[in-house]
Amino acid sequence: MSSDLIHGACPHDCPDTCGIISEVENGRAVNFYADPNHPVTQGWLCAKVRPYLERVYHPDRLTHPLRRVGPKGGGQWARITWDEAIAEIAARWQAIRVESGAAAILPYSYSGTLGLVQMTVCNARLWNRLGASHLQRSICGAAAEFAVESTLGARHSPAYEDVAQSRLIILWGHNPASTAPHFMPALRRAQRAGAETIVIDPRRTLSAHGASLHLAPLPGTDGALALGLAHIIVQENRHDEAWLQANTVGWPQFKARLADYQPARVAQVTGLAESAIVDLARRYASVRPGLIKIADGLNRHRNGGQTVRAVCALPAITGQYGAAGGGLAYSTSGYLRWDSEAVSHAADCPPAPRSVNMNRLGAALLGEINDPPIRSLYVYGANPAASAPNAGAIVAGLQRSDLFTVVHELFMTDTAAYADIVLPATSQLEHTDLHKAYGHTYLQYNRPAIPPLGESKSNWDVMRLLAQALGLDDPWLQQGADEVIEEVLTATANRLPALHGITLARLQEGRPLPLTLSPAAPFADLNFPTPSGKVELFSQSLADLGLDPLPGFVHDDDTAPAPDGCAEADALQLVSGAAHHFVSSSLANLESLLALEKSPFLEIHPLDAAARQIAQGDRVIVENRRGRCTLRAVVTGAVRPGVVVSPKGRWSRQGDGHNVNWTTSDALGDMAGQSTFHSNRVWVRSDSRQVPAPAEQQSMEDQHA
Repeated sequence: MSSDLIHGACPHDCPDTCGIISEVENGRAVNFYADPNHPVTQGWLCAKVRPYLERVYHPDRLTHPLRRVGPKGGGQWARITWDEAIAEIAARWQAIRVESGAAAILPYSYSGTLGLVQMTVCNARLWNRLGASHLQRSICGAAAEFAVESTLGARHSPAYEDVAQSRLIILWGHNPASTAPHFMPALRRAQRAGAETIVIDPRRTLSAHGASLHLAPLPGTDGALALGLAHIIVQENRHDEAWLQANTVGWPQFKARLADYQPARVAQVTGLAESAIVDLARRYASVRPGLIKIADGLNRHRNGGQTVRAVCALPAITGQYGAAGGGLAYSTSGYLRWDSEAVSHAADCPPAPRSVNMNRLGAALLGEINDPPIRSLYVYGANPAASAPNAGAIVAGLQRSDLFTVVHELFMTDTAAYADIVLPATSQLEHTDLHKAYGHTYLQYNRPAIPPLGESKSNWDVMRLLAQALGLDDPWLQQGADEVIEEVLTATANRLPALHGITLARLQEGRPLPLTLSPAAPFADLNFPTPSGKVELFSQSLADLGLDPLPGFVHDDDTAPAPDGCAEADALQLVSGAAHHFVSSSLANLESLLALEKSPFLEIHPLDAAARQIAQGDRVIVENRRGRCTLRAVVTGAVRPGVVVSPKGRWSRQGDGHNVNWTTSDALGDMAGQSTFHSNRVWVRSDSRQVPAPAEQQSMEDQHA
């Protein structure tokens, strides 16, 4: 029997944005694998998406619309038709518009399904036209993006293959073995060519294997470490004074600030040995080219923006921006920004009535936003009850009897369980989209491989139905997916030479198409798209916002008081980084991946475990005043004393009805409304029971040791 091979792109929130191929027979996908001809994917996929057909054909897939018939969260549903669902949503929204204004309607989405059509355009057009509240989507990398752009002018990053030219690579707060796996072959090639690798992370991650050095500072102290390194480099005259004079703004002011970051002070703040800090500074300053690679975990603290600014200063001090294999590797997103008017049609819409920060969803639902209050929530491409901070407040908000909640999803997630109407969504194999990456610069068209399962519909198709039911007859709300792509691609190409020669027709052939970049290496011409044209160590734009215009450090303090019966001195710092087998909460219900990730766990250092009489495999209660969850203790030297680690992504139903985000703070960071997941003090105690899972008693790190 012959098969059709359909080319597409992985839609999940990962910088690699892999090329994929679905093998289809009689309308059913029978095989799913990596595109061997994709320059980055190179024929292999990560552990997360290899079993993707398990997701597509999972028996728990939602295949028809549902209406709640019992209490919220009670799990009682009645099947309804799409016509009934759309009519009810439109009628409820029309009534809300009349009574409270469209600002009382809040869309909530993030990165469950990336793509130009199914996310970027869906985040804008209908909501703009309706006049709904604007969602400030700042849960992931807002502070880092803002900090990098304020310092360098754009998020430009070297191609993975160019890392082979690096002689020193620092992975700072970043675990690409789990979150950017296609970077790892490039890293290994560089190591074979003689490059040294250093990992800076409170946890000894998978990426630390094969590194020559691992430093474990206390969480939230990375900014002080970066400033301390800069202090030593300047004090020992290892900086590039001529480069700084020619290519930066604010060097004299920043140099004066560095005087405050002597090694002894930085050692006290970070918990690192003074000798280790001095050694790292000398290594970085003496080896060229040196590349510092960061990701968004570094900015999920209350001081995250300034932390990233401080790290950005190091390649400037050593004159390494523009050097092949040197500088900063963060994101390639700045090479291609879609034409905003073609995406949003904002000129044809009323101004956004207000902005609601997604990190404050629980507070917003519970009354922080009250003029007007949020009366309806529409969730797609997101699972905030599992993935957003202070999840207990979110669940309390979702239980409001006067809140009309619609969730468009593939599965009955923690969030969908509290909806009034649930709509079935398509998987990546069932809809059209165009994908750009933030780890490389190839564009990939996603052609649907199979018809939508059951009655499922894509995000954009539901938006079109809602627009029609609401009487919004603008033609740009009824375009097909390819028409949307054609419009945005054409408008963007008119102003962006990087898209030269890239057309929808060429993309539909299935091959990944590269952007045309000049210069090829980031900032090789030493022209920085900042107001000054230089690296802005002093940023007037930050000063105008009332922010510190120089990279600096303030302590990352979670000031939440201890729970009743807990001593203040017993607090530990909880880091909830990425799981190896999930993408946030996406894929976290697949049996094969759950078997690999094993039961929800907490890594704790042996000294901290002994002080709390916690043994390997004990069931432990992790709590603070925000909430609690129950996890399995993994006693391991992979985390430093004073720090515990529990990866994010678990659905609450997989544990005791709570997950780690019941403890995380919804306070905002120092820049751009950033989340502060890692600014989280918790108290840990045994509940005197053991989890009967002897095969699960090692951490992911220990299993790969």
